[in-house]
Amino acid sequence: MATVILVRHGRTTANASGLLAGRTPGVDLDQVGRGQAAATGDRLAVVPLVGVVSSPLERCRKTAQYILDRQAGAPHAPVDPELTECDYGQWQGRTLEELAKEKLWATVQSQPSAVVFPGGESMAAMQARSVAAIRRHDAAFEAEHGPGAVWVAVSHGDIIKSILADALGMHLDLFQRISVGPASVSIVRYGTGRPTVHATNTEAGDLSWLAVSPASDDAPVGGGAGHAAPPAR
Repeated sequence: MATVILVRHGRTTANASGLLAGRTPGVDLDQVGRGQAAATGDRLAVVPLVGVVSSPLERCRKTAQYILDRQAGAPHAPVDPELTECDYGQWQGRTLEELAKEKLWATVQSQPSAVVFPGGESMAAMQARSVAAIRRHDAAFEAEHGPGAVWVAVSHGDIIKSILADALGMHLDLFQRISVGPASVSIVRYGTGRPTVHATNTEAGDLSWLAVSPASDDAPVGGGAGHAAPPAR
């Protein structure tokens, strides 16, 4: 079973000013976001990645490049439009403060499966296309590189939250319980019987255990002994 590391892009100028950027072109990482992306690239440098798949939006491609720059090898680095940001339609480019006054805002918070953004995408469609893309890439990397393959998907907050909700077996209406911060790392393994979520929304910590192939996708009764350390060099 391959392992996917879900990385949200670093903080952007829109994040810092409270704007819903959506698919607006030219939204770049700010200085804080560049530092966050570099730190995530450093964390992942100890993991030999077979691929770094990115949303086509600039903030994700820039974050992906920080990860690629710190890899000893040359991972496959495609751009996948199915991992792009939700199409927020007429909400795009507006402030979160202003949007919080909209009637639809309460539904976004409590029943996202019923939300269709005016002139945009439904949140259910957003989840369906992003989960399908992750599972498709995961199967392809495992088929090519074996069950120990580890790869990264660089995407957006709501996209990653919806993927994690699916992996956790949660209804989309509960996905607002999940937090995914800028440049955070979440880790999922799609086993033969079910996905296993190994981490969500982490900003620090050793990831060298990901360089060790998992022995089984069965859940250890009692919790197990934890991750095996990679062999000393």
